[in-house]
Amino acid sequence: MMQICDSYNQKNSLFNAMNRFIGAVNNMDQTVMVPSLLRDVPLDEEEMKTVKPPSTYFQPGDMYSYFVLLKSIRNDIEWGILQGDERRKEKLGVSTLEQDDEEDLEKLFHFHLNGLHAVLAKLTRKANTLTNRYKQEIGIGGCGH
Repeated sequence: MMQICDSYNQKNSLFNAMNRFIGAVNNMDQTVMVPSLLRDVPLDEEEMKTVKPPSTYFQPGDMYSYFVLLKSIRNDIEWGILQGDERRKEKLGVSTLEQDDEEDLEKLFHFHLNGLHAVLAKLTRKANTLTNRYKQEIGIGGCGH
């Protein structure tokens, strides 16, 4: 019984959620050979039904913007977030420890951990959806399902 519980907890660990996301983005990155084909192609089928004015260069919500976003987030997870954010906080005199003195740190940690799990799950689904839509667009839709 303990082993079943442990494997369930491992499956839902932050490390495994990040690995699933990174794996989905790596698969997407390897599948999408010509990222420029993703421009102006909606990610979701519902978005295809709505009429949108043509964009000049970048349309939020198209497959290309998700492709760039997902790769950027993967890089942040693998390599760390740029140090510029920390420098800006120091210039403003913001100290996270001072802000959190009165907070229950364990409760705050669990709140953010749950949020991170939810965001990673959504991003993983977006990467998988983008990969499958790309395959459909280039005519290999039956592969990898």
